Amino acid sequence: MYKHRKNIILFAGLFIVILALVIINILSGSAGIGLKDIAEILLNGGRGSVNGRIILDIRLPRILEAMILGGALALSGYMLQTFFLNPIAGPYILGISSGAKLFVAVLMVCALKTGFAMNSMMLVTAAFIGSLIATGFVLAVSVRVSSMSILIVCGVMVGYICSAITDFIVTFADDSNIVNLHNWSLGTFSAAGWNDAKIYIPVVVTGFLAALFMSKTMEAYCFGESYAGSLGINTYRFRMILIIISSILSASVTAFAGPVSFVGIAMPHVARNLFRSEKPLVIIPASFLFGSAFCLFCDLIARSIFSPTELSISTVTAVFGAPIVISMMIGRRNGNV
Repeated sequence: MYKHRKNIILFAGLFIVILALVIINILSGSAGIGLKDIAEILLNGGRGSVNGRIILDIRLPRILEAMILGGALALSGYMLQTFFLNPIAGPYILGISSGAKLFVAVLMVCALKTGFAMNSMMLVTAAFIGSLIATGFVLAVSVRVSSMSILIVCGVMVGYICSAITDFIVTFADDSNIVNLHNWSLGTFSAAGWNDAKIYIPVVVTGFLAALFMSKTMEAYCFGESYAGSLGINTYRFRMILIIISSILSASVTAFAGPVSFVGIAMPHVARNLFRSEKPLVIIPASFLFGSAFCLFCDLIARSIFSPTELSISTVTAVFGAPIVISMMIGRRNGNV
């Protein structure tokens, strides 16, 4: 009973933190818009005014994208950690985000050169294919090696190779819109729009609900494949579904925001430590909320600290996320995690 009450308090606290970050993000920006004006715009609409367009067409879509995609990335990381039964796994660390980034970059450059109309679904599809190919390589390596550290090194190498090819493509792409492509390749929520939200929200919500539906199976699988098999679980099918959902979630993030580092590996770790639980039914929503809050905070720093110059989101998430990952690895070495 005490544990349930503690979890409710922690979840309530997370919602309050996210709400506070949303308000701060709405208020923050080069155009000084007061809280009263923002409330009037939100209540009555105001796209006819400059302030209304700033709030409704720039700040709100960006806040929504940071919340939803940040949560999706953390959830993707948690599912990968469940798949490999190791908390050090993550879409960025294992090179999966870089694979998605490469295929989206190729699609963007082809679209710019040939002039064909590119839509959001095409971006997600390209990112999904890239993430699946990178995931396939990681799975092939995982069959041959038993050491997670070797697997991570291989994933990092895949990430470097994909990033190098992407940078080569971006460097030699000859188009006036290449600046936007370069910004995307570093990771940013600055291109957020309502049309994109119509794609990524259903995808992420479906992935989140699917993860919750699989939570009991995940809990059994965490005790080992043999234990899960003894309960009648088809572990092969479960692992395939798990990796596909994780790939779709990370692909959605990469398609719309580019590669975002350390969220997928760090936030599930924070959720486990704060909630003192390994139950997927608790950690799935907790990871999602921590990912949302973390990306809202990092995006606020990215666009505010050196305003009007904007940092890439991955720069900021690395600054705050890397120490968490380092502490996690030290804790595992000392037997504390």
